[in-house]
Amino acid sequence: MVRSAIKLFLLLLFLGYMMLWFMMPTKLCFDHWLPKIRAKTKSTYFGQQGSTMLIYTFPILFIATLGCIYLHLGKKHGDHNVEGRVPTSKLKQPVMVKGPLGIVSWMELSFLTMFLVLLAWSTTSYLNGMFTHIDQMASRSGLLVWEAKLEMSGLTLGLVGNICLTFLFFPVTRGSSVLRLIGLSSEASIKYHIWVGHIAMTIFTAHGLCYLVFWAKTEQLSQVLKWGKIEVSNMAGEIGLVCGLGMWATSLPQIRRKMFELFYYTHHLYILFIVFFVFHVGFSYACIMLPGFYLFLIDRYLRFLQSQQRVSLVAARILPCQTVELNFCKSPEVNHSPRSIIFVNVPAISKLQWHPFTITSNSNMDTDKLSMVVKSEGRWSSDLYQKLSSPLPMDGFQVSIEGPYGPPASTHLLRHDILVLLSGGSGITPFISIIRELLYKASSGSSTRIPHILLTCAFKKSIDLAMLELILPVSGTTVDISCLQLQIEAYVTREKGADEDNHKPLQTVWFKPNAIDAPVFAILGPNSWLCLGLIISSSFVMFLLLIAILSRYHNSNMVYASSATAGFYMLFMCLAIAMTANATFLWNKKQNRKRLRQIRNMDTPPAWFNNCDRELESLPYQSLLQATNVHYGERPDLKKILFERKESSVGVIASGPREMRQEVAAICSSGLADNLQFESISFTW
Repeated sequence: MVRSAIKLFLLLLFLGYMMLWFMMPTKLCFDHWLPKIRAKTKSTYFGQQGSTMLIYTFPILFIATLGCIYLHLGKKHGDHNVEGRVPTSKLKQPVMVKGPLGIVSWMELSFLTMFLVLLAWSTTSYLNGMFTHIDQMASRSGLLVWEAKLEMSGLTLGLVGNICLTFLFFPVTRGSSVLRLIGLSSEASIKYHIWVGHIAMTIFTAHGLCYLVFWAKTEQLSQVLKWGKIEVSNMAGEIGLVCGLGMWATSLPQIRRKMFELFYYTHHLYILFIVFFVFHVGFSYACIMLPGFYLFLIDRYLRFLQSQQRVSLVAARILPCQTVELNFCKSPEVNHSPRSIIFVNVPAISKLQWHPFTITSNSNMDTDKLSMVVKSEGRWSSDLYQKLSSPLPMDGFQVSIEGPYGPPASTHLLRHDILVLLSGGSGITPFISIIRELLYKASSGSSTRIPHILLTCAFKKSIDLAMLELILPVSGTTVDISCLQLQIEAYVTREKGADEDNHKPLQTVWFKPNAIDAPVFAILGPNSWLCLGLIISSSFVMFLLLIAILSRYHNSNMVYASSATAGFYMLFMCLAIAMTANATFLWNKKQNRKRLRQIRNMDTPPAWFNNCDRELESLPYQSLLQATNVHYGERPDLKKILFERKESSVGVIASGPREMRQEVAAICSSGLADNLQFESISFTW
């Protein structure tokens, strides 16, 4: 009942916040609502930004904090409400398959349309209000009417661009309670960040061009170098725009896919972009876009704290197909759902690069181990494979991680009669965690009916078939895979038959933990959502107190320039977040010391490690062979595979190359089979 009440209240608050955005450009809001609110909230301590923070910043931070409480209660009492059969949702089916937007469902298209309607409504409302008395304004300013309209159009584009900036950072906040409340994960929301980013930079570029043309036609090009002490700082806006254009250019697919490192490093210009945006418009107006960036800063700093700790790499399984499975020691409190990912940094290869990989272990079966698979498909992954497969002895291997991050624990896997898993190449890795999750449920005697599983995977060479062996968990107990209704159809596309030379055993390497290594642990402990809510609320209160002190000192003793004041406020925000996050992190680290001492004192391999080699001759391995059919010299007929399914509910999940996922999405959205429910996984490496 408490969670239901919180959920209803959050829904009403969110709808009110969205309604505010639709009312924001209207005359009613400007002439009546805002003046009354500002008059009632006028304060010596918070200045003119007090009302802006109350209207635009506080609601979202309150939603995020209350959402943390809601999620904590769900985790505490076990939120497993998705195991029943439900009808296929048409809103989640793909409606657009090919094109610049990628694979888009009906629901995503609906929300994108509403967002574009909001932008169009705001643009027309602003222009309508500004053009009402444009003739009188032009005559007073000594401008031609078209010149005045051009100036007002540029101002309107800046106001509308700020709407995009408000929503830009929500999708990339990996540990966000806001995303989790609406059933999204950060990796699935990346495309929303891309969409909003393209729209924002288009609008901001047009905004800058309008003013450049206006200044050139009115002989005011000196305005380009203007840095106002109180008014808008033009030069700061231009610097921010140049930084944004740099990020925009390198994020184009043609550049990002071929030169990922250039894209990665250039994207750190977002710091300068935001700083000079605040200098450009002033902190009071920047409070409109503050909540999304504030939550992003908290998440980013927590990730930074976690990344500074070396983790304990216990073992590595080397496959003959240029693939390696890394096994880390983890605290039992770290729970992750199937298809979760972690970001990995190996200083011996690059101290700056972080790469995402899918977690293949199951937190129920492997309570003290976290595994991931890396296939050599680039320079970084090839260097990693070469180092780990080197015949030279290695006492330790330094690794840092961020995560895990993933979808909600309830993954809708049990809602279908059959799961059809379609993968290409290394796209099989998310399915390993899915199969292990269902294997755990089937072997634990659960009364829940486990769906049939059809795994169809395509590989280029027969040596890649070794990746199928990773489906078997490396654990201290024997799990019989025959209890799972699993059928594997493996396709080797570039070979006509089996190559006996490719049947090489897996090589397993154990690393003795270093004295400074630590297990993978939850950055905020077992009550992570509660701690996150505490950080959000307490840091914001501290931020307000620092603002109040500065505002009081500002009114009594000296006058700061607008940019200097904005700089102080941004510094206060960073200090408040750092202090509260550090305090919570250190407290949790203190609670984790007992487990840490156990790992550091481990001089022999763990129990599950001793089963790594002999598991290949065990009953589970023989059951896996019996469930596998290998087809040489052909590709899977996706239409035949999907259309021949007669079950009432068929869950279709595709992972791997974009072309393959688009083909599967087109088949599922063709309308020829109503029992197919499609889901795409694009964030696999």
